[in-house]
Amino acid sequence: MVKIITDSTSDVRPAEWEKLGVAVVPLSVNFDEKSYLDGVDLTNDAFFEMLKNADRLPTTSQINPDTFSRVFQEYTDAGYDVVGIFISSKLSGTCNSAVIAAQEVNPDKVFVVDSKIGTFGLAIIVREAIKMRDAGMSAAEIANNLNKLTERVRLIAMVDTLKYLRMGGRISVVTAFLGGIIGIRPMVEVKDGTIHNVGKVRGKHLVMQFILNYLNDHPLDTDLTFSIGHSNTLQDCNTLREFLKPYIPVEKALIGEIGSVIGTYVGPGAFGIAYFEENNSVIS
Repeated sequence: MVKIITDSTSDVRPAEWEKLGVAVVPLSVNFDEKSYLDGVDLTNDAFFEMLKNADRLPTTSQINPDTFSRVFQEYTDAGYDVVGIFISSKLSGTCNSAVIAAQEVNPDKVFVVDSKIGTFGLAIIVREAIKMRDAGMSAAEIANNLNKLTERVRLIAMVDTLKYLRMGGRISVVTAFLGGIIGIRPMVEVKDGTIHNVGKVRGKHLVMQFILNYLNDHPLDTDLTFSIGHSNTLQDCNTLREFLKPYIPVEKALIGEIGSVIGTYVGPGAFGIAYFEENNSVIS
């Protein structure tokens, strides 16, 4: 038997993962002196409302090795081999904690995969793992296949506001103010585990075109799971979906929501697409 485990930055509600046989270990989000379990104690709507009214950014806390050890031990004692798929090790120490715990519990039964991504990008990797489990693959086979897939996972998105980057010390107050005035929106990608600034555009229509151009340069594999996601801006997510309809089979796309841990840094209003790149296809 194989048990798939992920962390809460996969940004799928625990009840939905439970239906699919996936266990979720939550990170924490801390507003001042109060701590909340990501995806458990806060809905996304409540989180973004709190974020909008916050004088300073909340902090986030990774999962520690002891927590992972307890979870891994529970499932291995129950007769499972475990595949753990977690947020990029370059974005959080969570995956490294899982590696430490796997070595302590049983490295022959617990296989940890660094997703090299987060949020709805992490979720599509978990979805592929579910397919492999249901096809009867062993935990070792699933982990090996996922490690190859993570080399192809991409996420391209627009960040709507520079406020949270400023609050997090990423940019100056003046830069954030000017960015708001001229309506420039930064475009970011997540690839190889890290976030890269890949351009700036003015206006939502040009954002859509930028994403389409990116898909032309880095075509998606339509045989694998992909997701169009957002942070508290479903309308923009649906607009992107309609814009891309002539070019990709958007009816197969999942809708992802960015939760509180990743949302702390991107803020509300972000949207984009996460997918696996295919090397030999072109969108025309």
